[in-house]
Amino acid sequence: MDDNSLPTLEELQAWRHDFHRHPETAFEEFRTSERVAALLTDWGLEVTAGIAGTGVVGVLEGRLGAGPSIGLRADMDALHVTEENGFAHASTSAGKMHACGHDGHTTVLLGAARALSRDPDFRGRVVFIFQPAEENEGGGRVMVEEGLFERFPMEAVYGLHNWPGLPVGEAAVHDGPVMAAFDIFSLTLAGKGCHAAMPHLGTDTLLATCQMITQLQALISREAPAHQPAVLSITSFHAGDTYNVIPERVELRGTLRCFDMALKEQLEARLRQAIDSLADFHGLRAQLDYHRRYPVTLNDPIHAQRCAKALGDTPGITRVHRDLPASMASEDFAFLLQERPGAYIWLGNGTESASLHNPRYDFNDALLPIGTRYWVTLVQSLTR
Repeated sequence: MDDNSLPTLEELQAWRHDFHRHPETAFEEFRTSERVAALLTDWGLEVTAGIAGTGVVGVLEGRLGAGPSIGLRADMDALHVTEENGFAHASTSAGKMHACGHDGHTTVLLGAARALSRDPDFRGRVVFIFQPAEENEGGGRVMVEEGLFERFPMEAVYGLHNWPGLPVGEAAVHDGPVMAAFDIFSLTLAGKGCHAAMPHLGTDTLLATCQMITQLQALISREAPAHQPAVLSITSFHAGDTYNVIPERVELRGTLRCFDMALKEQLEARLRQAIDSLADFHGLRAQLDYHRRYPVTLNDPIHAQRCAKALGDTPGITRVHRDLPASMASEDFAFLLQERPGAYIWLGNGTESASLHNPRYDFNDALLPIGTRYWVTLVQSLTR
């Protein structure tokens, strides 16, 4: 591809900084999707908006004739985080920010769409998927349910994520699991409140809950095989209002994550049994609200190898890791990979980058041209 077809760094920065200044959270990406759709339309793509509410799909046909149809996906949503950065492109929306780099993911896919539209030197077609609501709300699942693959047939689908701690110019590709399956739960334990000086007249929900939290960790340490990573975390604990009352109710929230779906089913069943048994022992009523959120993000080894090869051919990429541990974080690109083979890769965001979901995080602009070139290189390598 002629470098003149590629957006300049200044153009990429302008798009990303605009997205960063105007973050929008799950299923509310109205401004973002309108901007994306307008740019794709200007570049001559066939654009469909409104999938999963705010999702946008752009289709580009190659000029070399018939060939494969492949999907490239970027997430668009921001997080409910108050930004603590002081630069000029910081969030202008109170309590919202792009703390995970989806502004950068959207930008590099737009960059690839612009470049390929100017020089469509490939066979077949590319489907550019701009997805809402990756953070917790499963926008990828909704796009699939609304007929993404039926309306836009694809033989394979690919995604990427920036990765703080990995130097810019380095990438990682996994041949199997990349990101963990993710479930959430809320638990209410109710008993009989009483005076703190007379605990025998009530049921001590706090004592029981503390014991329960400790004992639930045995599901990981003693029931999950040592070679299969799993994490159960209690992340929220609410109870009581004053010093001298043992409260009637305790409310907990938590998450369960692992890479093996059969193990996840087993741990969920044992979690339910453990809660019922411990509640019965302490004379409490338990109400568990359990939600299965994201499956494991599982790369197809053949497509992972194709991505690794494309990364190796991408200007600006100096090293491709094939042996990094998978992450216990989760990703709803998993829903797309359940429907079509493909791969999800990491691109280094720099060793000095704040971590994902941190109020001081920012997507590294040095990664913008690298990410754009990777998408273009992948398309050209898959559609020759």
